[in-house]
Amino acid sequence: MTATEHSIEVVRAAARAASDKLAQDLIALDVSDRLAITDIFFIASASTERQVNAIVDGIEDELHKFGMRPVRREGRSGGRWVLLDYADIVVHVQHEEDRIFYALERLYADCPVVDLQLDAADPSRMKDSESAVGSTEEDTADSGREGVEAK
Repeated sequence: MTATEHSIEVVRAAARAASDKLAQDLIALDVSDRLAITDIFFIASASTERQVNAIVDGIEDELHKFGMRPVRREGRSGGRWVLLDYADIVVHVQHEEDRIFYALERLYADCPVVDLQLDAADPSRMKDSESAVGSTEEDTADSGREGVEAK
């Protein structure tokens, strides 16, 4: 069993919205073979609670255009790990420290990665330690995050 085309379309829209809000380390995992309750886990992170909430707002606004509202929302008040359950996809937006600690990607490392079709120059794919200011074009082009690359 693999994720449906609808789920893939929705997660790509969520990824674009998260990227527009400068989310970091975007990855979508096809968990449909391991979990009966959803097709895709989408995971993104940010360096502050405020940015976590901004990313969540952006994703909710974008998916609302598809006529979708989350079935369940968890963690919004803390801004450390917000979960949006859209049934077909589950969105996890985590503070970067929590993302490292809980390591969801490691738990689902055997699941296929969904190609989010984000532009390679997308700012969300830049390494935390790098910025566009002071880096060469070559450095910026090579600054993609592991796990985000199309598999």
